[in-house]
Amino acid sequence: MNLMIGVKNLSPSQFLEGISDNPDCVLLDVRTETEFKVKRIPGAINIDILSPEFHRRIVEMDTNKCYYLYCRSGSRSFHAGLLMAQKGFSKVFNLDCGLAGWKYSVEKG
Repeated sequence: MNLMIGVKNLSPSQFLEGISDNPDCVLLDVRTETEFKVKRIPGAINIDILSPEFHRRIVEMDTNKCYYLYCRSGSRSFHAGLLMAQKGFSKVFNLDCGLAGWKYSVEKG
């Protein structure tokens, strides 16, 4: 597990274990709304990192909760995690390969 500036990169199996073992965690999909509507990890909420809403929404969130972030490849979600860490979030986990490497269940449509 990589620890970089408050964001921990996790493999798909570690990510699945984390969201399964932490029912109070927030599963955050930072892709566009269009991408989210096509396919997503069950239970995820969508806040597009490329949207102006992203910064407003994260400052309203509880910095004490744990957050599991993903995007298509792991890049946008890692960047989102860095922004969250800078805002005081200490439990931020990133799916290092993104949804592209996710072999577990997804919701579609």
